[in-house]
Amino acid sequence: MSFFSGGSSSVTSTSTAVSTVKDIEVSDPPPDSISSLSWSPQADFLAAASWDNNVRIYEVSSGGQTQGKAMFSHEGPVLSVSWSKDGTKVISGGADKAARMFDVQTGQTTQVAAHDGPIKSVKWIDAQNGILATGSWDKTLKFWDLRTPNPISLESTLRMQTRVVACFPAADGFAIGSIEGRVAITYVDEKASSSENFSFKCHRRDQSSQNKNQTLVFAVNDISFHQQHGTFSTAGSDGSLNFWDKDSRTRLKIFDPAPAPITCTSFNHTGTIFAYAVSYDWSKGHGGNVPGLTNKIMLHPCKEEEVKKKPPKK
Repeated sequence: MSFFSGGSSSVTSTSTAVSTVKDIEVSDPPPDSISSLSWSPQADFLAAASWDNNVRIYEVSSGGQTQGKAMFSHEGPVLSVSWSKDGTKVISGGADKAARMFDVQTGQTTQVAAHDGPIKSVKWIDAQNGILATGSWDKTLKFWDLRTPNPISLESTLRMQTRVVACFPAADGFAIGSIEGRVAITYVDEKASSSENFSFKCHRRDQSSQNKNQTLVFAVNDISFHQQHGTFSTAGSDGSLNFWDKDSRTRLKIFDPAPAPITCTSFNHTGTIFAYAVSYDWSKGHGGNVPGLTNKIMLHPCKEEEVKKKPPKK
């Protein structure tokens, strides 16, 4: 456990919304690829996981200023990070095949889960006093009651190159993003009409080459849902961000904030700040990780018209 920028070990509730209009760069970003972002459900504290083996926790003030508050480490690149619902714990999973839990009050870190391969995703589930879900490259999904050492293990049925899965805020469906620049919207209710499930193309660019029209296809690196409105964002390897309304099947906003891939995103608990990371996404393998690549975290103040659902058509 270590701290940076003179922060203390105690993480307490402070401010809410960003009041400025321009995107703000987070101070002291990770020096290596940023793999995951997660806001506390209780206050404006942002956790960032990085390939430098560390998880950093930032405090965000009402004016958008940021301060590093805490940092804890894995023995390999950290691939995912998630907060407990009460905002007192940060859980992370990494290439060291371990999931670790950081207590923001005591500053203590403990290992709480293990796999036979790198842990790609960790999620806190608000059920039965809290359940930790971990997904690994060992092709298993495990659910952990942290009061006992033994997990429930499930074999994954996924065989396609899926980059991200995100659940609807109402927990009645999920969105899947793939490396082929496509998003699938799926409802879990078997009684739902088949027409409610759909997929669409995004993060693609048309270009002409030698009198031929070609389409460049980019991976969908992350999907984040707005908890208040149920709209969602997609972030791609093309360096663009899109905000979508799944119910009206329309795009609310598109912007290109970076010339580099956007690796991960997250809305804060009030839906007023949208965090996104500009970083190498490993889409070109180890050879693409050349010196001088950008690593930064940006805060975008959300406008109502960017994230609010479109009124139903009459």
